[in-house]
Amino acid sequence: MDTTREEHLKWCKQRAFEYIEQGDLEGAFASMTSDINKHPETSGHAALGLGAMLLVGGHLNTPERMRKFIEDFS
Repeated sequence: MDTTREEHLKWCKQRAFEYIEQGDLEGAFASMTSDINKHPETSGHAALGLGAMLLVGGHLNTPERMRKFIEDFS
């Protein structure tokens, strides 16, 4: 992989934000999950499990909440 961890994470976030802007919160989470697992240094990120629980529990149900969750990935 030619991109750094930081570059890849930035790309993942940008793609997820596009879904948020379209009003597709579940798509944003799915995009983040799929993309983050494509880099060896971010694959299996611990926040994905937490995010899945938050999503199912209704805690990522607004664009602002989803954006904050994705922004906080590091």
